[in-house]
Parts: sequence; C-alpha cells; structure tokens
Amino acid sequence: MSVSTLSTSPAQPPSVPLESEPFPATEKETDRLNGVEETPTQFVGNGEAHTQRSPPLSSPRHKKSGSLGVNGTSKEQKPPKLIVQDFPDRTGQRLTSLLFDDKPRPQRTQTELVSGRRAGASWDRSQYVQPSEAIGNRPLTEGLSIHFAPFSVPLKRRLQTLMVLSHTLSIALFLTAFFLLCAIPLFWPLLFPYTIYVLLSAAPHSGTLSHRSPFLRSLPIWSLFASYFPARLHRSSRLEPTRKYIFGYHPHGIISHGAFATFATEACGFSTLFPGITNTLLTLDSNFRVPFYRDYALAMGLASVSRESCESILTKGGANGEGMGRAITIVVGGARESLDAQPHSHLRLVLKRRKGFVKLAIRTGADLVPVLAFGENELYEQVTSDSHPFVHRFQLMVKKCMGFTVPLFHARGVFNYDVGLMPYRKPLNVVVGRPVKVVQVRKGEKVDESYVEELHAAYVTELERIWEEWKDVFGVDKGVELKIVE
Repeated sequence: MSVSTLSTSPAQPPSVPLESEPFPATEKETDRLNGVEETPTQFVGNGEAHTQRSPPLSSPRHKKSGSLGVNGTSKEQKPPKLIVQDFPDRTGQRLTSLLFDDKPRPQRTQTELVSGRRAGASWDRSQYVQPSEAIGNRPLTEGLSIHFAPFSVPLKRRLQTLMVLSHTLSIALFLTAFFLLCAIPLFWPLLFPYTIYVLLSAAPHSGTLSHRSPFLRSLPIWSLFASYFPARLHRSSRLEPTRKYIFGYHPHGIISHGAFATFATEACGFSTLFPGITNTLLTLDSNFRVPFYRDYALAMGLASVSRESCESILTKGGANGEGMGRAITIVVGGARESLDAQPHSHLRLVLKRRKGFVKLAIRTGADLVPVLAFGENELYEQVTSDSHPFVHRFQLMVKKCMGFTVPLFHARGVFNYDVGLMPYRKPLNVVVGRPVKVVQVRKGEKVDESYVEELHAAYVTELERIWEEWKDVFGVDKGVELKIVE
C-alpha cells in the first residue's frame, strides 16, 4: 500500500525518518500520516462477500509456529515496515511517498547448493597475472581476465609504446629491410661492398668512437622511450672527470632496457649528472655483424664488449689522449644472469666468479662503479628452471656453445596488458654507487690475485649498500633479498 503527498516547502524535511524500524501501525497513525479522515478496512476477495477476510491493520498479529514452508522458508509473519521516500524535483518541491513494506522475508536455512563449473569460464581467464597484481606469495599462474587497452589512450602513451616496440624489434626490423633490398637487383652494387665492409670493419672495438652521434643520442624520441616505464638515473656521489671508470650494471634482466635508456641515450640526463665523462655501453660483438643495425648501434655510442674494445676505449682518446674522462658500462652478469630474471623473487646476481672486469680495471687504472637497477627484473615473465628443467638445460647448452641464450619470456602486448613481448610498465630506478678506487699496475706487470679479491669484495660491499639503502624506497617486495651467486 502506498500513499503520495506533494509538499510545497522545499526546506522542510519530512517529519518521519526515511526508514523506520518495523512497528505495528494503528488506524490513527495511518490517518495522521496520510492526511485522510477515515481509513477503509482492508479486504481481500472478489467484491461479493461482505465477510472480513483479513484483520484490519491495527489489529494485533499472532505469531505462528516456526514451521517451514515450501523451499525451506519460514511462515512466521512480521509487522509491516513503514518506509518514507523523499523525491525533490527541479522546482524545489518535494514528493513524499509512504510505503508499507509488508512483503514476507524468506529466512535462509542451512540448505546449500553445490554448483558445477560455469560454461565458458576458461575463455575469460589468462594463464598468468600481471606482476603489478601479484601480491606476496600469490602464484603467478593464478589467472585473470585479459585486459585490452581502451581506444581513448592518450597520444603520448601511444608514442611511448611505439618507441619501446621499435627498440625491442630493432634487429629484426633492420634485418628485414636488408633482405628486402637484397631482393631488388638495382641495389646489389651497393649492398655487396657494404656487406664486405660490415664483416671486416674494426669500428666496434677500435676505441675511437668515431661513429658516435651526440645528436642522435639526444633526440626527444628517447624521452618517450624512457618515460614508458618510466626510467630514472640516480647518482650517489660525483665522479671526477679526470679519472676513468668501469660501470658494472646489475641485473641483466631480459633485454637490459634500463641500461639502454640511461647509458646509451641522454633521456635520463647522464651528461648532466656526470659532466665531463663520456660513457660507452658495451654489447656482444655479434650485434655489430648485423647489417644496418651495426650502424645504428655505433651511432648510439655502443661498442663491443671484447677485451680489445674495453682496453682501447679506456686507454685512447679522452682529454689527455690516454682515456681520461672516459667510461664503459658492462652488464657483468651477461646472458647467464638473464635466465634468473624472475619478477617478485630474490635478486640473483651472477658475480661471485666474475672477476675479469676487476682485472681490466687494474690494468687500465679505471675505478669500479657499481650500478644497481631496481625494477629491471620486473619487466618480463619467463619460464622458470624449476618448472621446466629440460628447457633450462637447453638454454645453458646454447649459452655455452654460442655465447648467448634466448630466455622464453613474455609480458604484455601492444593492445592488451597481459599477453605479448612488450615489457610491462614498471618503474626503473638506476642507482649509480660510489666509485671503488683502483691503483693501476705497470704495463707488463702481473696482476696480484689478492688485490683482485680485495677490489672484488669492496665492489660487492658497495653493491649491497645500494640494495639495503634503497630497496624500500624503490618498492622492492618484502622478503626479496640480494643474492650473489656463481
């Protein structure tokens, strides 16, 4: 039963609360609320019988026994519930409605239903969860629905995705362009001598850095690349431009996006934080045998990671012609460390037996600078060695035979957030530690192994200091520890 009244005073609230507790309503109360002089007695029937079929609203109701009716609901009746609803309109007037909620409320019993699986549920769930949604020890195989990117993504984010995608597929893109030109006989007179030049060129390890292009390294497009994650470079202390340095980058991750953004471009302001220092990011020598890509890499200031290349860069050129003010960045863990790049797990650094870069520092007189990239291992998911031991053994065999390996990884896609080869948008914070001073040995003099161990221990100590000091600031998961292995 419902009665509506129109109130012309917008400021006066209704005199009855919006929803009152259940109480027995009498005839006088009903008359007063509805503004009528007489309330007719309630009847239920077809209008022919004059016998009262139901008691009036004011008569008391008697509780029946708590026997159960159909579907396990109780037959117990409760007094009606008076509900007042207030609806203001645009003119400021209010429409007040009084409702008697006398519908029976079924009471829940102890009976429970056991349902089967929902048809089609497997089509709505992906196999992996995003690292941003993994919490604590939550398994990564716990599925979530695939989230597709909306159409209303800002242009800046579209351009960021384009830059990261172009860099990730750069080798494949340059190789495709080369073979397409090879299919056109008109370009053969140019491609044949160019191929010979690529195979015989000494530019990647000459140390002259003649192909380096400061203009290309400073283009605004690299800011789009770095802001995709976003990536930031942090300095613990100033580095003197009268010295030379070896930056040890940790961890390797899958593709070392942080190393490229901070040391191969000016997107993060390396020259501003370290004025007077020319840094060169080192990569595999085989990358400089890829047509077109090698020219792109040399223009970005990259060089070969071979021993000849490292010594040439640190002993030639610079302010004094002997390498002063120069630096190289080596991803010390290499391809072996990339197999341990697991998100939300312990940071395993392959460093315990890696001492070649320490000997290189002693021979060239370059100070050692540890670099720790928080978030590098969070960019991709990959197959774990525990769940797929045979795959892991095959990867190690490829690493031993060919010098590199291919991790089986995945992350997000271009148009979705769950499946693809694009890295996740996770913050990258690259912290450059304090330099470890190195005393150069004379040319031809043998390197003392005890001094190598001493410098290596000091390097690891500084690396651990960076971890302990900044792991909470840069959002490392609780329980994740730094481990020096192999």
